[in-house]
Amino acid sequence: MLRIKCPHCGERDHSEFAYGGDAGVKMPAIDNEDFEAWYQAVFIRKNPRGRHLEYWHHAQGCREWLKVERDTMTHEIFSVAAAREVEEGAQ
Repeated sequence: MLRIKCPHCGERDHSEFAYGGDAGVKMPAIDNEDFEAWYQAVFIRKNPRGRHLEYWHHAQGCREWLKVERDTMTHEIFSVAAAREVEEGAQ
């Protein structure tokens, strides 16, 4: 069973969360009308093996978006942070 340690609510079962996708994908600008750019960003994804950054939404808890570093083979979680704090710190 996958357990995610929410920075606001503490450790919770994965059933409280909704997977939000690859946190490493750069989305096109919202006003970008290039179909191919959007197609690549939305539909063409890698299926990584090993350590990977993912978005998870704590849908049944604080409703915060989280950025989780997880091993896709063992499901070991290395870090969890509020996505908005990670994104704000990168700017």
